[in-house]
Amino acid sequence: MNANSTLILNVDDNDGARYAKTRILQSAGFEVTEAANGTDALDIVKRRAPALVLLDVKLPDINGIEVCRRIKADSDTSKVLVLQTSAALTGRADKIRGLEGGADNYLAAPIEADELIANVNALLRMRQAQVDLRDSEERFRQLTDNIDDVFWMFSVPGRELVYVSPAYADIWGRSAETLGEQPGGWLDAVHPDDRAAAARRWEALATEHHYDEEFRITVPDGQTRWVRDRMFPVRNARGQVYRVARVTSDITARKEMEALLRAADSNKNQFLATLAHELRNPLSPIRNAAALLGATGEIAGERQARAREVITRQVDHLAHLVDDLLDVARISEGKIVLRTEEVDLGGVIGQAIETAAPLITARGHHLEVVQPVEQVWVSGDPVRLAQSIGNLLHNAAKFTPQGGEITLSVTLAGEWVRIAVRDNGIGIAEDNLPRIFGMFAQVEVPPDRAPEGLGIGLSLVSHLIELHGGRLSADSPGIGLGSTFTVELPVLRVTQSAQPDGNVQCTHKEGAGMRVLLVDDNVDAMEMMGFLLGEMGYETCTTADAGQIEALALHHKPDVIVLDIGLPGVDGYEVARRIKRNPALANIRLVAHTGYGSPEDRRRAQEAGFDAHLVKPAELDDLEKALRGD
Repeated sequence: MNANSTLILNVDDNDGARYAKTRILQSAGFEVTEAANGTDALDIVKRRAPALVLLDVKLPDINGIEVCRRIKADSDTSKVLVLQTSAALTGRADKIRGLEGGADNYLAAPIEADELIANVNALLRMRQAQVDLRDSEERFRQLTDNIDDVFWMFSVPGRELVYVSPAYADIWGRSAETLGEQPGGWLDAVHPDDRAAAARRWEALATEHHYDEEFRITVPDGQTRWVRDRMFPVRNARGQVYRVARVTSDITARKEMEALLRAADSNKNQFLATLAHELRNPLSPIRNAAALLGATGEIAGERQARAREVITRQVDHLAHLVDDLLDVARISEGKIVLRTEEVDLGGVIGQAIETAAPLITARGHHLEVVQPVEQVWVSGDPVRLAQSIGNLLHNAAKFTPQGGEITLSVTLAGEWVRIAVRDNGIGIAEDNLPRIFGMFAQVEVPPDRAPEGLGIGLSLVSHLIELHGGRLSADSPGIGLGSTFTVELPVLRVTQSAQPDGNVQCTHKEGAGMRVLLVDDNVDAMEMMGFLLGEMGYETCTTADAGQIEALALHHKPDVIVLDIGLPGVDGYEVARRIKRNPALANIRLVAHTGYGSPEDRRRAQEAGFDAHLVKPAELDDLEKALRGD
């Protein structure tokens, strides 16, 4: 205690006694001010807030005990120390009455100098300890009141609530007052699936003083939050645990981010697998077509011309994939530039249909186009707009079983024009609709077909349409019920399919004598492989219709069936199982020819009954070995 910074009020109506006490205190280094009566003493306490009042009991106006009571009763002065003194009232009862009146100590005169100084210093040390404690408590209160985490403390073993911070009401959505009456009431908000474990922790609080758990709580508005709850022991001076402290943090945002990261990782893995599949699919017919370029014979010229067409078409497909990837990169970096001009929407629609027509035709879909009689003009990049609408038509063709119905309708709606592409294909589940335009997002497809595309097309279209000041939306009644994608663009002004046959094509040629049935919905891949095997001396039959396989196999009695896995209507695994279950067909050798080549894909093929598994594009040597079973 620094005496030089401490003010003491000496109150005594006896001039001599007051003088003596003042000199003693001053000699000890204290600053001293005086009062001769209770009224002046109360005024000085109010104005100057001394650290201690040395107060005589007998005063001419107000009794010293009453002066002490008034000092302690006033919230502004209640922390001032009072050392009561008396030369007349020195009995035990007098001391008790003084202490009960609020005095911090009571001394009977005569008082020796060293005794007075020792008592004053002892009271000031006590006061300083109280100040330090209050400061510590205030710092603790400010800390816990201003953090987002809930800080709470419970007694051990009684589990009474000692303290809970205001954040409890924010996170739990409930008043902290109820915890005073029911300390375990916080459990009521814990999610039913997590409540039993949390309750066990609460019941074991007297013996288990430490844990770090994560669980869910349900707030009054029905929302679910994730929290991290940590508990640790608080020990007394003897090292005994007499309280436990808990810190509870809202980790909902972290959990949501973890879920997003898991989804992104899953999308990334699916994207890479699908990219490999999409690249292998065109490589297979390209390789086979390249081999046919060296063919000789009567129909060599025809087959070489057909091979060149296939190579050109499949290279265009690969270029389209690369362009999509580059466009995604440009959009992500904000580098894509639109060449904006006044665009006749009818011309854009025509370009889009021309782009998607080969696939629509190959799948045997019927495309209906409904446009207004007026000529609709928009402001935009005609290439990008045609690319966007063509992408939607391409998707509709891909995800609609053969012979499906696709409708492209253009309607005016005030200052907007709507271009809707509707199909009766596989549809979209309701829970997938919100994420359908996310990058690399792929909806779940039925088990009878493999995933198609890279999962970037719809995201790319959505970004391109937004750059044109428009919007893209999706709607579907559900799985198997088709879907509708609608582009909306601001109007600038308004002015006055050959179906791929599913027939079987067979070649009969003397040579190896081995009969091979090729089944693939990629017509180019199937046709080129059929030509190639024909050149190698095999008898081949080809079909894109998985429903004909068993009948064809019974009729043509092939030695080998080369079967794609991702087929419309039913997947290749199920076809293989059906063939192996048929006693008349069980001895036919089955070769899987697919764009998927992971260990899991090979395992599934083996379990389904395939004798060999080839990954597109297969080497000719590998293909021949698979056919012969070498």
